[in-house]
Amino acid sequence: MLGKTAGGLFWMFRYLERAENTARMIDAGLRISLTRSSAADSEWTAILSSTGLAQAYKDSHGAANGPAVIDFLLRDPNNPGSIMAGIEAARVNARVVRTALTREVWEAVNECYMVLKRLLAQPVEDRDLPRVLQIIRQRSAFVRGALHGSMVRNDMYNFGRIGTFFERADNTARILDQKYYILLPSVRLVGSASDNVQWDTILRATSTTRAYQTLHEGETDPMAIARFLILDGRLPRSLAFCYRKIGENLGYLAEEYNTRHESHALSDALCNQFKTQDMNAIFDYGLHEFISDFLHDSAALGRQIEIDYRFSE
Repeated sequence: MLGKTAGGLFWMFRYLERAENTARMIDAGLRISLTRSSAADSEWTAILSSTGLAQAYKDSHGAANGPAVIDFLLRDPNNPGSIMAGIEAARVNARVVRTALTREVWEAVNECYMVLKRLLAQPVEDRDLPRVLQIIRQRSAFVRGALHGSMVRNDMYNFGRIGTFFERADNTARILDQKYYILLPSVRLVGSASDNVQWDTILRATSTTRAYQTLHEGETDPMAIARFLILDGRLPRSLAFCYRKIGENLGYLAEEYNTRHESHALSDALCNQFKTQDMNAIFDYGLHEFISDFLHDSAALGRQIEIDYRFSE
């Protein structure tokens, strides 16, 4: 496969996953603003930080407030990190790799773009926001469904899946990093209503509320939440699950091309740390430090994948 095609598939699915993740964070912020208006502005600031867009927003809008942040994240033409910009970038990449996609996948991406371009042509009214966020999540899921249901399990499929899980792990890690102070063991001694709201925000922003409640009988515990999002191999959005999948898909590429690269060694090292770590050791080391190390190592892996598979060629 040409490196440009591999890169197009990788980034196409990263952009789709990023748009969906941003929609989930907006939904979490919206719930906070409706239930605890006094904490709304700080929560919108935290969401901007999680997306890496805090400075860009501040430069163009100043202080964070709900309606402005929502419009900035959804559709601001001056924000290259908006959901609309992400969906458009995914479609551009899909057009570049059109011959590598099935008709079902291409149509799902194209329809996603057309539907959202219409919905986001104007600022979204408050009453319509939950429906619009739901449509964004659904349209992203339609593309994944088309991928699973129609694509041959070859190198094209593997690059798409690596992009999905790479972006998903990055999102989960950044949310945890933004909220790490809530998950410190000392917080167990606090147990305030504010803390419970923050824990709920973490789970909602990663779409893991129901899964966590099912497996933990509704108990809100910082150590259990951190373990769930970092080490639980059953959760599709945990770091351990995402990197197991990245390792598997890179392994399939190694078999198909009969070649291992530096990216395989980096991926193996990241995967192994989730097999050997436990939450007590992570908290002793420092949750913030652990996540910072992970984000650094993950970024290095992303750059190495681009080099090894010649995305620029």
